[in-house]
Amino acid sequence: MRFFATVAVCLCCTLGFTQDCSHSLTGTVIDQHDSTALAGATLFAPDLGRAVFTDLDGNFTMEGLCQGRLVLVISHPICDTQQIEVVLPYSGDYILELEHHVEALEEVTVVGSSFTTKTESILENRIELESIEQFSHASFGDVLNTLSGVSSLNTGSTVVKPMINGLHSSRVTIINNGVRMQDQEWGAEHAPNIDVNTAGAITVIKGASALQYTGDAIGGVIISEPARIAAKDSIYGKTILSGATNGRGGSASSSLTLSRASGWFGTAQGTLKRFGDFEAPDYVLSNTGTYERDFSLRGGFNTYDQGVEGYYSFYKNDIGILRASHLGGAADLVEAIESPVPLIIEDFTYDIGTPRQEVTHHLGRVTAFKRFDHLGKLSLTYNLQHNQRFEYDVRRGDREDIPAVDLELTTHLLSLDLESKLGNDTKLKTGISGVLQDNFADPTTGVRRLIPDYDQYQFGVYGILDTKVNDNTWLEVGARFDHTHLDALKFYRTSFWEERGYDQEFADLVVEDFGTQVLTNPVLDYSNFSATAGVNYQFDEHHVLFANYALASRAPNPSELFSEGLHHGASRIELGDLRFGSEVGNKFSVTFQRKASKWNFSLNPYFNLIQDFIILEPTGVQQTIRGSFQVWEYRQTDATLAGVDFDLDGQITSRLLYRNKFSYVYGQDRDKETALINMPPPNVMNALEYSFPNFHNLSFRIQSDYVFEQKRYPDTNFEVFIPDTGETKTVDVSTPPDAYHLLELGASATFPMGANGSQFNVGLTVANALDTSYRNYLNRLRYYADDLGRNIILNLKFNY
Repeated sequence: MRFFATVAVCLCCTLGFTQDCSHSLTGTVIDQHDSTALAGATLFAPDLGRAVFTDLDGNFTMEGLCQGRLVLVISHPICDTQQIEVVLPYSGDYILELEHHVEALEEVTVVGSSFTTKTESILENRIELESIEQFSHASFGDVLNTLSGVSSLNTGSTVVKPMINGLHSSRVTIINNGVRMQDQEWGAEHAPNIDVNTAGAITVIKGASALQYTGDAIGGVIISEPARIAAKDSIYGKTILSGATNGRGGSASSSLTLSRASGWFGTAQGTLKRFGDFEAPDYVLSNTGTYERDFSLRGGFNTYDQGVEGYYSFYKNDIGILRASHLGGAADLVEAIESPVPLIIEDFTYDIGTPRQEVTHHLGRVTAFKRFDHLGKLSLTYNLQHNQRFEYDVRRGDREDIPAVDLELTTHLLSLDLESKLGNDTKLKTGISGVLQDNFADPTTGVRRLIPDYDQYQFGVYGILDTKVNDNTWLEVGARFDHTHLDALKFYRTSFWEERGYDQEFADLVVEDFGTQVLTNPVLDYSNFSATAGVNYQFDEHHVLFANYALASRAPNPSELFSEGLHHGASRIELGDLRFGSEVGNKFSVTFQRKASKWNFSLNPYFNLIQDFIILEPTGVQQTIRGSFQVWEYRQTDATLAGVDFDLDGQITSRLLYRNKFSYVYGQDRDKETALINMPPPNVMNALEYSFPNFHNLSFRIQSDYVFEQKRYPDTNFEVFIPDTGETKTVDVSTPPDAYHLLELGASATFPMGANGSQFNVGLTVANALDTSYRNYLNRLRYYADDLGRNIILNLKFNY
C-alpha cells in the first residue's frame, strides 16, 4: 500500500513539473467607439487571484501564466465590466474593447476650444456640451464663433453662416447626426437649419481630410453629434430656459432620454425661440425678429456587435430681414449707405413683416450596423431631407403675402461604409454613396425664378488608411472620387442670353424660344477627385505635431451656374455663369500642439491654393420696378488663402484660468493681383475665469474681443446717376468699418436639486457690456445699420 502511494505522489509531481507556466499575455484596452486607449483599466484573473492595470497608453502585460484557458474580468471606472476567456499560449497583442461612456448627469468641465485627435493627421477643434448649452438661445453659427479660425458671414443678427479660414457656403460641409445637410447652403443668407440644442458636441475640421463625409469641403467640415447614450437602465433629461434683454425674448429647450442595459434607447427633444426686433445701442433694428420651433426624435437598439437607429428632426424658423435694407431708387441707396442711422426706424414689435424668410427642414435617417469577424464594422444608412424656403419681398397691394422665392429641395442619400482593422496598428475605412436630389422652384410667385428646376445625381466612393509607423508616428492617406450629373430647366431673358454669348456657345441647349425669353435644358457633368495625406508625430506625452496635405475639388452649385435675377433675401441682383468648371483646392497645414496639466496651446499655420475659385462681388446698380438694387456677379479666378490660428489656455492659479485665441486670414486674387472680398479681419480674444469649485462651482468670467480693421480689400465701388439732382455719385460698398472692441461679462453656479444627482445651473452673461456701437465687415447689412447693442442673457438649466 505504501508503494502505491509513493508512486502516485511521484506521478503528480512529475505532471506538475512538466506543465509550462512561462507564458505571458500582452495587449491593449481601447474604447470600442473611437479606438482611443483606456488608461487605468483593471484586468483580474479570478482563478489566479492576480490583477494588472493598463498604463497611460492602455497597454498591459500579465506574466507567469500557465498553458490552457484563462478567465479575465476587465473593468474601468466609467465602462461596462466584461468577462472574457483566453486560450494560452496566445501569439501577438490582445486587443480588448470596452463600452466607454460618460454618465448622463455628469457635469462636463471642458469648455470653449478643446484639442482632440479623432483624425490622425489634422487637429480637430471640439466644442463640448457645457459651451453649447450657454448658446441655447442663439444660432448654430453663434456657438461656432467661439473657435479660432471660425467666423461667420451674417445677414443681420439672426442669419449666421459659418466660415472656416475665410471660406463658407458650399465649401463648408455640415454633418448633423451623421447626415450631410442639404439646405441650399449656397446662399450667403442661408443659415444652417439646425437646432443647436440637438448637439452633444460639435467638431470642426479645418480642411478637406474627412473624406468619409465629402470630397468638396475645400473650407472644412463641421460635425454636430448627439450626446452618447449609455447602455444601462436609466431615465434622465434636462430643460434649459433662456431670456435676453436685446430682442426682449427667449427660448425653452427640453429633452428626455430612456435607456436600457439591453441596448434599447429613445430620446425626445424640443425647442421654442421667440424674439422681437433687436436693437443697436441708439435705435431699433426694425423687422429683425425671429420665431423658431424645432423638435427631434431618436431611438433604436445598440450593442457592440450590432445596432439600428432611427432619427427624425423638424426645424422651422421665421426670420425678419432689416426693413431699411430694402429701398426704392438709386438716391435712396446712396443716402442709406452714407447715413449714420437706418432710413427706416419704427417702434419695437414682435411682428415679422417683409422682407422675411420662412424656412422649414425635415430630416429623417435610418442606419444599421453589424460587426463581422475578420471583416469589420459594416454600416448601411439611408436619409431623406426636405427643405422648403420662402422669401418675402416688400411688394405692393395684396401681393405682399405671396413669396417672391419659393424653393423646394428634396434629397435622398444611401451609403454603405466599412471600418476594418488590417492589423493591430492599421485601420481602413471604405465606403460608397449615392444621392438623388430634386429642386422645384414654384413659378406662381409672379417673379422670375432665380434658381431653376433641376435634378441632380451624385455618386461617391472613398478609402482612408490609418497606420502606426512606430510608437511615435501615425500615417494617414485617403482618396475619394465623386461624379455629379445635373439636369436643369432654366428660362433666360433673351437679352441676357445674347449679351453673355450663350446664343453662340450653347445654342444646342435651347428647348423653345418665346421671343423675350428662351427655355433651356443645361445637362452638366462633373467628375471630381479628392485626396489627403498626413502624419501625426508624438514628441512626448505633452507635444505632438500634425502635418497634412488635402486636395479637394468642388462642382459649382446651382446658384453659381444659373443665377439671373433679383435675389430677394439678399436684396441684390445676382448673375451666375454656365461656363464655370470645378474648383480645385490644395491645402497644406501644420499644427504644433502642447497638452499639459496647466498650460496648453495650439499653433496652426496653413496655405491654400485654389484654382478656378468662384467669387461673388458687386459690379454696379440696377433700377427695377421694385426699386434700385446692387448687382453682384460670380466669376472664377485663381486664389491664395493663407493664415494662422492660435489657441492658448492656462491655469494661472488653481482657481484662475486664462484663455486666448487669435486668427489671421490672407486672401489674394492672383489673376487681378488684388485682395479677395469678404475675408475675415484679424481678431483676438482674451478671457479670464475665476472659480470657487467648493462653493457650488461658482465662477466669474470676463472676456475681451478685439476685431481689427480689415486693411486688405478690393475696390468694388461703382457710380450711380441720381435723376432728381442730375448728378453722379460714387457708392462706397468696399471700405470696411473701423476696428472695434467688445467686452463680455459672465457668471455661473450649480446647485443640487435632490439626492438622485439632479442639478440646477444658473448663468448670467452680459454681451457688449459697454454698449459699443460698431459694424462688422462680414455682416451684409453693415451698409444700413450698426450691430447689436448690450444684451443681458439669463440661462437656467435643470438636469434631472
